[in-house]
Amino acid sequence: MGRAKQSSARRSADFVAERLAGFEPRVAIVLGSGLGALADAVEHPVVIPYAEVPEMPEATVYGHAGEFIAGELGGVQVLLQKGRLHLYEGHDPDAVVLAVRSFAELGIETLIVTNAAGGINRTFPVPALMLIADHINLMFRSPLTGLVWPGEERFPDMSSPYEPALRTMAERVALESGILLHEGVYAGVLGPNFETPAEVRMLERLGADAVGMSTVPEVIVARARGMRVLGISIITNLAAGISPTPLDHDEVMEAGKAVAHDLEVLVRGVVSQIGTGA
Repeated sequence: MGRAKQSSARRSADFVAERLAGFEPRVAIVLGSGLGALADAVEHPVVIPYAEVPEMPEATVYGHAGEFIAGELGGVQVLLQKGRLHLYEGHDPDAVVLAVRSFAELGIETLIVTNAAGGINRTFPVPALMLIADHINLMFRSPLTGLVWPGEERFPDMSSPYEPALRTMAERVALESGILLHEGVYAGVLGPNFETPAEVRMLERLGADAVGMSTVPEVIVARARGMRVLGISIITNLAAGISPTPLDHDEVMEAGKAVAHDLEVLVRGVVSQIGTGA
């Protein structure tokens, strides 16, 4: 059964590669809740619905379209995952990270992950962009359990899961573009319920600046495959106990739209610098 699962990433990657017909993306980008507008900036797009990709589960969450989009961004060939999968949807960890494993099989070396997150750091405005410096895995699951997948490390080093050089690049782009970019620690929890005020107080004491329900599994696998990772959170709302109002997924979606332009400028600038080898 384990070997059968391992071959699923290869089948998915082979199918996507065939559809791309010689197109060789250098950067993969995972889009979080409400952040699909970035896909509109891709030039000469080729859209591949999940339903057509072997082994790829369906995305079921509002705000996650469920398709791969290949094209050019900032003059660089990219492959976007528009609609990620989450553990809280009932998928097992292997399914959640299947896209990232497929990216690695395609030879992509750089992964940019984005997400919508609740703000814990009380100095962050809403909405805001936060560069992820580190994360805390409170999902209590790892996609690396079980058999070692071909090409993956058994015990990947996680001392710098988000590459400092890419973060410096993002900070430079933000400064040059006049974009306010915060930096902080992302706490990944299972969900799908929002956190309680007591849980948010705990996360604050643990050193988290933002909290969300994704990203961590993808980053773990990317690091196990030797990929470089840049993470950007959209602080869409204040977390429970800090926010004066009840939390709502529609609020997350609207906040994503509010910072869509800044996110596009930031990601486009980083991708362009990757393309020039800066």
